[in-house]
Amino acid sequence: MSSELETDGVDPADLEWLSLDDDEGIVWAGGPDRRTLIPAFAIGIPLAIVLIGIIIIVSEYLRVTNTHYVVTNRALYAKTGVLSRDVKRIEHEKVQDISYSQSALGAHFGYGNVEVSTAGGSGVEMAFKSVPDPKAVQQRISERVDRNRGEPADGHSSEDTLAAILTELRAIREAVEDDRSVRANGGDADGTTDRTADRSDDRAATRSDNRAGDRKDDRRRNEYDTDESI
Repeated sequence: MSSELETDGVDPADLEWLSLDDDEGIVWAGGPDRRTLIPAFAIGIPLAIVLIGIIIIVSEYLRVTNTHYVVTNRALYAKTGVLSRDVKRIEHEKVQDISYSQSALGAHFGYGNVEVSTAGGSGVEMAFKSVPDPKAVQQRISERVDRNRGEPADGHSSEDTLAAILTELRAIREAVEDDRSVRANGGDADGTTDRTADRSDDRAATRSDNRAGDRKDDRRRNEYDTDESI
C-alpha cells in the first residue's frame, strides 16, 4: 500500500473485496461516520419494546459498517451491500467534477457527502456518503485526479514530454541554420550548388557555340551572295 494511505476507521482486513492493478495503491479509505447512527438509535430505542426498533438499529448498523469508500492512485471505489455486494469503480481520467455537501447535523458533527460526476455522465455518478471531514476528502480526490491527469499512460510526466519536444525542436532549428550557413558560403553538404553551377556553365558554353555557328553561316551566305553577283 502507498505511504500516503489514510484510513478513517476502516480496518485493512475489511478491504478484502478490493482488487487492484499491479501499479495501483490505496491513498485513502473510509466509510460513513459512525455518528450517523445517532438518529437510528434515537428512533429505535423507544421502539425496541415492539421489536421493530431493534430491526431499525441493526439494519442501519450493518449498512454503515458494510459501506466502504476507497481512493487509489488510479481510481475511486464505492462498496455497498450487506447480504449482497455492489462495487463501483470510476477511473480518475473520467472524473469531471467533485463537490461536497453537509446537512445541518453533518456540519455540527463534521461529516458530509462527497459527490463525483463524470464526463458524459448524467448527474452524480458516485457519492461518498456521510464521510468524516468531507472537504478534506474532496481535496484529496481532486489532488489525485489532477496528478494522475499529468501522468500519461506510458509513465512519463508532462514535463518530460515537453522537454523531449523542445529538444527535438532545437535539433530541427540547428539543422536549418546549418543548411542556411552552407548555402551562404556557396554550396551545401551534398554538392547541389556545385552541380547547379556546372550545369549553368554547360548551358553558357552551348549558347556560345551556337552563336559562333550562326556567325559562320552568315559569312557563308554573304560569300555566296557575292559570288552570285559577280
